[in-house]
Amino acid sequence: MTSPDEESANALRRVGDELADATVATLFERGEVGKFNTLMRYVSTVGAPLPDGLPDVAREYLEATAAPPDWVDWDEMERARLFFTDNNVHIATALSFASMPACYVVPHVAKLLSASHGLSYPSKRMAETGQFTVYLMQPDAFEAGSRFVPAAQKVRLLHASIRHHLKRGGHWDSDALGTPICQEDMIGGQMFFSLLVLDSLHRLGVHMSSEGADAYYYAWRVVGAMLGVDQDAVPKTLDEARQFLDLYMVRHMGPSPEGAHLTRQLIDLYEEVVPGTLFDPLVSALIRHLVGDTCADWLQVPRTSWDTAVRAVPHLLGVLESIEDHSPLGAWALDRIGHLTTLFELSSLTRGRVMHYAVPEQLRKEYDVSTTVRRTSRWVPPAATIPRRPSHGSG
Repeated sequence: MTSPDEESANALRRVGDELADATVATLFERGEVGKFNTLMRYVSTVGAPLPDGLPDVAREYLEATAAPPDWVDWDEMERARLFFTDNNVHIATALSFASMPACYVVPHVAKLLSASHGLSYPSKRMAETGQFTVYLMQPDAFEAGSRFVPAAQKVRLLHASIRHHLKRGGHWDSDALGTPICQEDMIGGQMFFSLLVLDSLHRLGVHMSSEGADAYYYAWRVVGAMLGVDQDAVPKTLDEARQFLDLYMVRHMGPSPEGAHLTRQLIDLYEEVVPGTLFDPLVSALIRHLVGDTCADWLQVPRTSWDTAVRAVPHLLGVLESIEDHSPLGAWALDRIGHLTTLFELSSLTRGRVMHYAVPEQLRKEYDVSTTVRRTSRWVPPAATIPRRPSHGSG
């Protein structure tokens, strides 16, 4: 991949996902979306036979996307899984309080996330993201009986269906904004869930090895490929990822009513999940700590009495890491607590249900767009590549 620039980024704004887009267009043309959604509820694990009566175009799509790319390095994927196991609570924290708000600070992405009935509920959006990540990081994620591959296939069609509705419903200015959920935005999303998570772990004081960070980023490259992201345009290394993400954010980040509204929903959701009210301000404080004051102000994240206290989190994590490094029993206990905490958070969001990804038949009517980590070779985020602009950009 060459260094990103405005010209290459603009070109990526014109491109969607040819395979998924064609599949969704045919389903709508033939009036088979409802039938497809009903039957796909029975397709949830790798190796399960496709149900009788599935539309031919859907069957062809599912067969074509049933396997991961042939370039996957399975040793690297195992290192990513062990990295996730070692840091699952921290990763869940970063996804919730950094990755999702980062999506909201890109105005046209915030509008997209308001596009369907399902995505208007933050618990569903967060549960789908958390569940998707947990599926990915299972030891048998790509083997018979796992849930990751069908989930990826459905998410790819979900994105295509939103493109379909927006482009045909007159709600999207393609000349000004490019294709909805275009390649630039999909790569940007991949950066939010990979590099930005690693940045957040570093900000929290989590001690990561360079090998672990590289492996985690690699796993999300595999995910991107399975979600229809053009791998020729995707940064291959974390240094290249920094260049892409810096340019993407400078091009598009800024305040929007939708971004502030989605953030308020997110804060309310987690304040409801956390027992009692004493720790409610911690949610806002963590978001502000991880995304920075400028983005937090754009998202109207309230300032709280915890804003200073939350800076002590890295020191607390340092104590826990010391216990983990010097006590095998302590390491086992902390990993187990981390696993259970992640499952508790996920079950709180899903109310104990498995989330189903479906192709929305319509958008909201009001939508309008005018290895265990070795604690050596500690990972340090790549340096910023683009000076910050004094005022926000617009999407």
